[in-house]
Amino acid sequence: MAKKGKKYVEAAKLIDSEKLYESAEAVELVKKTATAKFDETVEVAIRLGADPKKQDQAVRGVTVLPHGTGNTKTVLVFAKGEKAKEAEAAGADFVGDQDMINKIQQGWFGFDVCVATPDMMSEVGKLGRLLGGKGLMPNPKAGTVTFDVEKAVKEIKAGKIEFRLNKQGQIHAPIGKASFSAEQLNENLGSLMNSLLRAKPASAKGTYLRHVSISSTMGPGVKVSTQAYK
Repeated sequence: MAKKGKKYVEAAKLIDSEKLYESAEAVELVKKTATAKFDETVEVAIRLGADPKKQDQAVRGVTVLPHGTGNTKTVLVFAKGEKAKEAEAAGADFVGDQDMINKIQQGWFGFDVCVATPDMMSEVGKLGRLLGGKGLMPNPKAGTVTFDVEKAVKEIKAGKIEFRLNKQGQIHAPIGKASFSAEQLNENLGSLMNSLLRAKPASAKGTYLRHVSISSTMGPGVKVSTQAYK
């Protein structure tokens, strides 16, 4: 087991590892234990009562964090004609069609999120192995395959995040930066949790929100009570 640093050990002393904290208190503790010299990302780890091996229990969705993530994402839009102009006006960093496809085939990945209009997907689909392997493939469920490119780009720039159940039955997502106010982090967490509840599969039985903890990049985890999210 990796040895914990002195700062981590000191920070961990502030937290009762057996206690389930109310979200507002948990956020305050995470801010106190974020002692790195950089602005740490605050992340949430959630274990769900859904079986990732069952297709009808897949949990996937998006939410727009009211205060953003603290990171500005670089957006690439695959579009032509008026939709390309719309994407540029909305603030997309890169817009194109075959020219952008060619760049990616040559190894370029200078973007964080891809958006594509439906009429472009027959061509973008040829990048499946390249984009899919990096989790960048546009997807209708994530709102990144759409003719409403203006809305898609603006939401991504405003703090839209995607969540998806992994093979271990968990979801990991950023909810902001340690420099955010406790109120901002708490509201971002609430937005994500409410979106998760709306995404609950009908076939999932028993306790849905089984375990929730939040932490900063370099800090210890703080367990969060799920009572407020039922």
